Amino acid sequence: MTKKWVRYEYDGQQGFGLLETDRVHCHKGDMFDDPQPNGEILALEDVKLLSPCEPSKIVAMWNNFHELAAAQDLELPEFPFYFIKPSSCVSGEGDEILHPQGYDGRLIYEGELGVVIGKTCKSVARNEIADYVLGYTCINDVTAIHLLFKYEAFPQWTRAKSFDGFGVIGPCIAELENPDSLVIRTLVNGEERQNYPVSDMIFSPLDLVSLISGDMTLYPGDVIACGTSLGVKTMKPDTTVSVDIEGIGRLTNYYRPGEE
Repeated sequence: MTKKWVRYEYDGQQGFGLLETDRVHCHKGDMFDDPQPNGEILALEDVKLLSPCEPSKIVAMWNNFHELAAAQDLELPEFPFYFIKPSSCVSGEGDEILHPQGYDGRLIYEGELGVVIGKTCKSVARNEIADYVLGYTCINDVTAIHLLFKYEAFPQWTRAKSFDGFGVIGPCIAELENPDSLVIRTLVNGEERQNYPVSDMIFSPLDLVSLISGDMTLYPGDVIACGTSLGVKTMKPDTTVSVDIEGIGRLTNYYRPGEE
C-alpha cells in the first residue's frame, strides 16, 4: 500500500500521520526524520486537512511540456525555466482561494504535479536523486494572469503567483516509486478541463530536482511544481477547482470572488 502522509488540525492542535482509507494513523516526531506512530487513530471526517508540508519555498516550472510548447510555438528549454513562490502563499485542501485585494483582473488555475523534498539536497546527481524525494502531491498554481505581462519591461512572475493562498498543495504526500506514468486532471465544477501525462514532460520530476539542486539548496518539505500543460483557463467566481492525480488523490478548493 502506498504511504500517504497528511498534516491535519484536530481539537485545536496540529499533527501529522499516515492516511489509510478514511483513517489517519497519527505519528510523532518529524515527518522527514524517522517519524513513529503514537497509537492514536482519527477518523478523516473529524480532522481538517492542512497543506501536507510547510515548504520554505515552492520552485515552479514554466514551459515543461512538449504538447504545450508545440501548441504555443515555444522553443524547448535547454534548462528548466523556473520561478519561486514564497511560503506565505501556501494553502491546503478545502481552503478558499480568495481574490487579491486591489486586483480586478482574472485568476487562472494550473493543475500540476508536485515533488516534495525529503532531505536536504544540494548538487545531487540524477542517479542518486530519488533518495532525496519523500513523495508527490497535487498542486494548483493559481495565477493573477493580468499582472504577469502587465509591464513589458519586466514580467511579474513572482507577484502574479505569490498572493496568499496561490500555492495550493495537497491533499497528501504519496510515496510513489515512479511518477512517470501519472496523469494530471483538473476539474472545474466537476467538468474536466485538463488531462495530461507526466510522460510528456520536457524535464522529468527527478531531472528537475537534480538540476535545481545544482542551483540552490532544497530543504525537507520544499516543493517542486513541475509545470502545467494545455487546458488552463480563467476561474470564474463561485467555482470549485479540483486537481486529481490517481495514486495521490484529489485537491479541491473553492474560488471566492470577494476580496481577501
